[in-house]
Amino acid sequence: MQEWEQIRRAYHIEGKTISTIMAETGRTYRTVVRQIDSESPPTYERNQPYKARKLGAYKERIKELLGENKRLPRKQRWTAKRICEQITEEGYTGAESTVRHYVGQVRKLTKKPKLYLPLEFEPGQDAQVDWGEADVIYQGKQRTVQVFYMTLCYSRRTFMMAFPSQKQEAFFVGHQGAFDFFGGVPQRISYDNLKTAVYEVLKGKQRIEQKAFLHFRGHYLFDSHYCTPGAGNEKGLVEGWVGYGRRNFMVPLPVVDSFEELNAQLLASCLKEDSRRVTGQPRPIGEMWQEEVTKLRPLPTHPFESCRRVEVTVNKYSQVLLETNRYSVPCDKALPQVVAKLSPLMVKIYRPDEADPIAVHPRSYDNEQEIIDPLHYLPLLVQRPGAFEHAKPLRQWRAGWPPIYEQLLTHLRDKWPDGRGMREFMHVLYLHRDHSTQAISEAIEWALAHNCAHADGVRLWLTQLTLPDPNHVTLDLHDHPRLQQVGQQKVDAAQYNQLTGGVA
Repeated sequence: MQEWEQIRRAYHIEGKTISTIMAETGRTYRTVVRQIDSESPPTYERNQPYKARKLGAYKERIKELLGENKRLPRKQRWTAKRICEQITEEGYTGAESTVRHYVGQVRKLTKKPKLYLPLEFEPGQDAQVDWGEADVIYQGKQRTVQVFYMTLCYSRRTFMMAFPSQKQEAFFVGHQGAFDFFGGVPQRISYDNLKTAVYEVLKGKQRIEQKAFLHFRGHYLFDSHYCTPGAGNEKGLVEGWVGYGRRNFMVPLPVVDSFEELNAQLLASCLKEDSRRVTGQPRPIGEMWQEEVTKLRPLPTHPFESCRRVEVTVNKYSQVLLETNRYSVPCDKALPQVVAKLSPLMVKIYRPDEADPIAVHPRSYDNEQEIIDPLHYLPLLVQRPGAFEHAKPLRQWRAGWPPIYEQLLTHLRDKWPDGRGMREFMHVLYLHRDHSTQAISEAIEWALAHNCAHADGVRLWLTQLTLPDPNHVTLDLHDHPRLQQVGQQKVDAAQYNQLTGGVA
């Protein structure tokens, strides 16, 4: 191309003759004339196809084998390696790399491009849901979390919320958070065929949905739409957001101590997106959402109870088994059968006849863990104080309680070595049901300082420390001048003699 440009410039601009150009370039007359007359740079064109001496006889056979792939199972098709082995058995003597190169060329010529229709959505009509993964620094350690996404198709407003798992209760809580964030419920939501919503995939678009999801959908009154298996492009808006959210909101890795803190950060990031205009959209996300929110279905009066309800048996250690983990129940409130409600982050345990939980624990997603509240076992320890040293709940609690507790325990044991001191200490621990560790620690310090270090003394000091400071009111005696001098006059000792009958 460079030579073509130089020859044309020399002839048409610089006015050089063909002979001069031939001498300078070393090209023949015919070549120089062709370059001068051509308005496009020369290209190389093979007059005859390249003769592949070893592969040429097998090209049609390779095309035949590749054509069979259309009728074969997806995981049992002809590969370049297997084709090379086959034609080698038939007499091919060339290299495998030659076969691979030719197979690649054939596939490029026969592969049909994936084409999609541009879509347009009405306000408030459609939303899309998907899950994604991301890593965070959680309580000092790197951890993978599951992130729920919901995108409104018209405005592109998107909600993100992180959970420890993709369980159904997290799926429901994610929806509720999105509905609150959007200010309403879209008419239809598109999903993959995820197990938290779909019990069985039938032929075509038919699905058997999970009963719990039917209950949830009936509460919020939206329609569900399920994508064709393997066709993620049917909900491409939210899938694009999965990568966008991970790259823009979670780099560098968020450093958090709780999921509440992480989700507060994600919510703030979603709100900032309202000022961004998505490519192809006429206005920023926030402005289009303001138009869309009026078309959303109103939120129901009462939110859905997004938890999984399980009836469980209390074992002899006053614990219930949930997903391989054991959670403690108060010994004085346990029944043989109780009800556990599992939310994404908490486990609440109820008596069947009561509305308030008898135990609340953080939910564990590890295996075979014991989640114990030592206060649940205090009624048994009062009855059996001799088990104090070896009781597992107390040993775990004792490892982290304030040193002042040990001082009180030593004092009580020395004062009442017959067992009463240990029972008194158990009654002090009972106070944790109504008071914080900090308040009890301060009360113990005052009780030890005033020689009343026992359960009643600590209880008294808890009351004293929680009482407000007395407010002394000064009496206004301006309307009673005779009373203003009370307490101010000089003392007359002779008046005492009159009272006792003495001589003045």
